[in-house]
This record gives sequence, C-alpha cells and structure tokens, in this order.
Amino acid sequence: MSIRPLQAKTPPPSSIEDARFAHESEEEFARLLDFYGVHWQYEPRTFPLKHDADDGRVLEAFSPDFYLPDLDLYIELTTLKQGLVTDKHRKIRALRELYPGTNIKLLYKRDYLTLLAKYGIGMVDEQERLAPGEVLISSSQIERRLNELGAQITRDYAGREPLLIGVLKGVTCFMADLMRHIALPVHIDFMTISSYEGDRSGAVRILQDLSENILGRDVIIIEDIVDTGMTLQHLVKMLQARQPASVSVCALLDKRARRLVETPIDYVGFEIPDEFVVGYGLDYRQRFRNLPFVATLRPEAQIEPNGPADE
Repeated sequence: MSIRPLQAKTPPPSSIEDARFAHESEEEFARLLDFYGVHWQYEPRTFPLKHDADDGRVLEAFSPDFYLPDLDLYIELTTLKQGLVTDKHRKIRALRELYPGTNIKLLYKRDYLTLLAKYGIGMVDEQERLAPGEVLISSSQIERRLNELGAQITRDYAGREPLLIGVLKGVTCFMADLMRHIALPVHIDFMTISSYEGDRSGAVRILQDLSENILGRDVIIIEDIVDTGMTLQHLVKMLQARQPASVSVCALLDKRARRLVETPIDYVGFEIPDEFVVGYGLDYRQRFRNLPFVATLRPEAQIEPNGPADE
C-alpha cells in the first residue's frame, strides 16, 4: 500500500489572522517568523503513521505544526513535558521511516530562542542593546534576486571569463552566492580599501591590493553597499588606470538617498532607504554578518549610518 501525506482540503493558514493555534507558543513562533520574513503554513499536511490491517483506516497520524516552503522544512514545537517529548520523538522517527526525504525538526522553545540569539537576534548585550530591527530583505528575496543577477551577468558576458573583484569584508556572503549563479567561467580576486579617517572627499587607501593582473580583462567590481558613491568612484578610476578591457559594478544594496557622486552601477540587487543595515555580510562592530537577511539596526544601538568605509 502506497503511503502518502494527506493535504489540507483548503489552503493552509499562512497568517496570524487565519490560523487557529492550539497553543500560545505556536502563535509566538509564527510572529517571530513573520517579523523575520520567513514564509510559513500552519499544519498543512497530516502524515498517516498506522493503518488498520483489515480495512486500511488510519489509526495514528501526525500533523507537524509548521511548514516553511522556502526551506522545504517542517517544524514541530514542543514543551518541556517529558511524556509529550518522548511521544513526539517516536512519531517523528516513524514519519522519517515512512516518508523518506521529508525534512522535519523538533524544536523546544529554548531551541528557537537560542537559534535567534546565534544569528544576533535579540538582546545579545543588554548594555549596548544591540539587536536588529525591521527586516528589509528576507533570505528568500535575496535568493530570487541572485538568480536574476546571475542570469543577467551570464547573458551580458557570454563567451567571456569575467574577473570578479570583491571589496572586503562586507561583500563575502554576496559574492560567494552570486558567482554560483553565473553560468560562465569566472575568476575572483579581492581588495581591502578604506577611506582616510575624517576625509569626506572619498580618497581611498589600499589595505590589500589585487593579486591578479587586470590588463585587458573584463572586470566586475562586487560591492555590498553603495551610498555616497565617492569611494566607489575613486576605486573605478583606480582600476581603469590599469587598462582592463572593461569595468562594471555590481552592488547588493544601493542607498541612493545618500548619493553625493553619480557613479554608474550596472547591476543592483536592491535599493534601500537611508537606514543603517546589518546582515548578509554587513556588520555593526563585527556583529550580525552571519544573519541570512538584511535588517535595520535598532536606533538606540547606532552611532552613525553606514558610511563610505562600508561602500
């Protein structure tokens, strides 16, 4: 007998207003998912675990609390009551045996709070009160845009082997993910640059120069964020002086509200408002680089907006 999960006859709830949660911890978890831009469905499927040998009736079934479509992951929340935990572990083991390939995790409340803290979410330092605020760009939005940018660069550079130059450190996540979406042979190199302290002219000093010779090559500068444009303009002129075949710019974030110098950006991931942002490589005092999304930083933790050194 073929065993298949039973899908809900009506679309599963995917908003706080539509869902009828069995426990307050489920609603709390749903609000956390909403706040951080993670799409969810509440109890969308029921997995039969035992059937009557004579008539095939379902004797035992299991409906995980949440399904996260972007991650293809089921989540079951549980309390600290050992009896309930033991029973849920048994059901999850049975589900994995009967439905191979189904991705499911059992989370205690402390597990998902610890998970959030791992990514820098929450009051990780009560004195500094450092924590992200609003999520501007979710991980699923980033993934979709990477697909689009990679396809566009692939078309534009067909038959060529572009050299991607990453400007460290904030570009690490973006560049690593972007190049996997480019269906061409690519070469990579990195630079570390810094605006002179207190100098708003955009003058740049090179802390780490390229190891590759760019003479006659197609160069794409990969940036995490561009705001005033002064540092980027200086960098483009510096590289053009080395006589590459071409120089273009690809930036994850464009903060046009702070633009002082109009420097062309050939490929833009997202335009953002004049906010200090963290996550997906961008940091505040070296924190939050490993967030899988881009978020604002709470105002009480900020000293100044992302400036030229972050371009």
